Amino acid sequence: MNKQSRLAQGEWDYLSGQFGLSEYEASRPAYSVRALDLLDKELCSNYLDHLTVLLQSPSRMITASQFFKRYAALTAIPLLYAMTVYNKGLDLSADNCSLASSPGHSWLAYVSLSDTDVTLPEADQRPNWRNEVISSLFAENIGKIIAVMSSVANVPKSILWENVAVRVYSLYEKRIGVQGGQPEPFRADFEYLIHQAPGALFGEKENPLGRFFRKPTTSSISTTPIRVRQTCCFYYEVSSIKEYCTTCPKLLV
Repeated sequence: MNKQSRLAQGEWDYLSGQFGLSEYEASRPAYSVRALDLLDKELCSNYLDHLTVLLQSPSRMITASQFFKRYAALTAIPLLYAMTVYNKGLDLSADNCSLASSPGHSWLAYVSLSDTDVTLPEADQRPNWRNEVISSLFAENIGKIIAVMSSVANVPKSILWENVAVRVYSLYEKRIGVQGGQPEPFRADFEYLIHQAPGALFGEKENPLGRFFRKPTTSSISTTPIRVRQTCCFYYEVSSIKEYCTTCPKLLV
């Protein structure tokens, strides 16, 4: 049984200020939706249609792709940061999350949590605890929403999963800095997520994060080593200046 605890105020302030995590308020802002609602195909379709108008997106498929880039940043990133850096497990299962929009500012401003308690691993039980934390995020939230959005928006799951994967890579390689001499447990969490975690923790047959991981290389679009995506997220379709992501595979064509 994992121990229950709370985030220290400084930890909560960092997760809130850097990643947009918030505590649930009874008076939710307009255009907010529970993550659990997105598991209903009709409600999910309505939500994507609303975002399609806000983003001036040409299709539901492209809207779903842009949604998951933002959603991964607001859910996967704070949870994995807290797990690895603070050794604390947040609950980001779908029934604990609400998505809030801020009209005129952001179509998805932040994610709020109904329960902000955290779990701590018991002595010698961190691997089991880590599996529980990862599963609550991916198998019980992100993976389920990906399955629904893939169906209602006719978007390949591979695009949505790579949108999540690139956020995870960036978190560990750039913000946490696992390649720059950080403690071994930090590197171990990243290695586990990418190369060892079973697909069941993501609600998939195979680990979807490891599928897209490759060593950064130079190419015709960059003399600095970068990890070119395997799928296109279609960001250029909603960019006001038709701008491609720097790692877009279409730039290699």
